[in-house]
Amino acid sequence: MIDISAAGRGLGDEILNLIRASADTMTDGLQAWASAVHYVTPSLAKVPYADLLPQPGTLVNGVYDFAEQLLSTQRKFANDVLKVTAPLTGQGAAG
Repeated sequence: MIDISAAGRGLGDEILNLIRASADTMTDGLQAWASAVHYVTPSLAKVPYADLLPQPGTLVNGVYDFAEQLLSTQRKFANDVLKVTAPLTGQGAAG
């Protein structure tokens, strides 16, 4: 019998590795592009009120922090539903 969860984990690992490799390739390409156009682009410091804008890193981190909290909440809810419905299905809840 095939352990679906083990096969799923292996596939998930392969997908994550592919995404990481793609992200690394994109980051390298963006670094090369940014270096090439750095001298011909205007500085954001010249834009009025630019100092009042949030830093891009702060925005990215805030969004991902929220996403982590959201996923954690959804996971807890899904596991709570499994626990509550386990007697109806005759199966134990996954932990």
